[in-house]
Amino acid sequence: MKTVTSLPADDPTPGWFHTSPKREPQPPLIGDAQAPWVVIGAGFTGLAAARQLALNFPDDQIILVEAQQVGFGASGRNAGFLIDLPHDIGAPDYIGNPETANQILELNHTGQTILRELVEQHQITDAQLRHSGKYQGAVEDSGIAVLDAYRGGLEKLGQRYEMIEGKDLPEHLGTSFYRKALYTPGTILVQPAGLVKGLANSLPENVTLYENTPITGVEYGAKTILHHASGRITADKLVLANNAFGTHFGFLERAILPIFTYGSLTRPLTPAEQASIGGKKFWGLIPADPFGTTLRRTHDNRILVRNSFSYNGDGRARPGYTDKVVKAHRESFERRFPALKDVEFEYTWGGGLGMTRNGQGFFGELRPNVYGSLGCNGLGTVRGTATGVLLADWLAGKNHSLTEFLLTAPKPVSNPPDPFLTVGVDFTLWRGQSKAGLEA
Repeated sequence: MKTVTSLPADDPTPGWFHTSPKREPQPPLIGDAQAPWVVIGAGFTGLAAARQLALNFPDDQIILVEAQQVGFGASGRNAGFLIDLPHDIGAPDYIGNPETANQILELNHTGQTILRELVEQHQITDAQLRHSGKYQGAVEDSGIAVLDAYRGGLEKLGQRYEMIEGKDLPEHLGTSFYRKALYTPGTILVQPAGLVKGLANSLPENVTLYENTPITGVEYGAKTILHHASGRITADKLVLANNAFGTHFGFLERAILPIFTYGSLTRPLTPAEQASIGGKKFWGLIPADPFGTTLRRTHDNRILVRNSFSYNGDGRARPGYTDKVVKAHRESFERRFPALKDVEFEYTWGGGLGMTRNGQGFFGELRPNVYGSLGCNGLGTVRGTATGVLLADWLAGKNHSLTEFLLTAPKPVSNPPDPFLTVGVDFTLWRGQSKAGLEA
């Protein structure tokens, strides 16, 4: 038996989770169970895969296993951007190969469409889904250069955008901090924890969800046997949708890196505070520099600030680390909104990303009767949703135009062992954050 060497353990203060309506979690599994299909991980990827397997195999029982509560893990801790456009930071124009970029664009649109239709079908109002587009803001000369390069890439793809000068940005964002922003209309903004909670509550009847059921060991063979605290689950076929934690099941070791980023949510702004900054009532901004600050103004009149990174090799939260990053969040917030310097943060939290060195994810068969969609590289909302559905369709013999693209794409590359890995990643994160300047 292979022991699962690390189990999810996130910090207790995820703002999106606590500000979305409370949901009664499904009980953990007690004793043994078996099913033709077992999916590990009830985030965006796992929820999509389990739902589509249930639709493709209506006579089969699907078991979906989540180590924590739905919405408490990474899928409920991101910034809530459902981004349509490709953004290859390794390419001079941030687009790269146009053929690949168009495939990624189609993949992201697929994820957006799936989520939008599910929200409409099941009336998931807690998702707060809005077609708001996104701003990409810059203040340093290096950031302005990124916007100009990305504009050229978008023109090659024939994608719409608007370049907004700094003097006009306060009426959009309520801050005069940025010198320029690139606005693209295709991004959808959501309350991520509210969305995944709603997706879990609307699963088909032939999906059984067990929450708070971490898998502690696994035996591979003709059938896969998964061990948990009080018994075993026997799967004819297993789907891993647990991103970086898939490495602890014996696959892609040192290829998917758990990089944590951190967010803070203010308390709701008073009407007077809202009036003092002006701007639109609901918007989202990503930084020109990938190590910069992401901002959102939410449906309940809060401001989200997200920045700071750490490499947590075991995929688990570092106790007390949010106390360290909240100072950086405070500085970033007050630089952008000096009129709100007395507005306190109500929540600060961290969340893991499954990142790979070459920016590639894994899609397909990991070993006989074991499959996975892993390594979302920070796009788990749309990419995870799309690949979860496409994987379930592929397993049912249904091939889409994107299936071959995913199956033949380069796989994540392995990294050197520790201590070289940790030293190298920590240095890369430190250097990137140090060079971000005012973008942070």
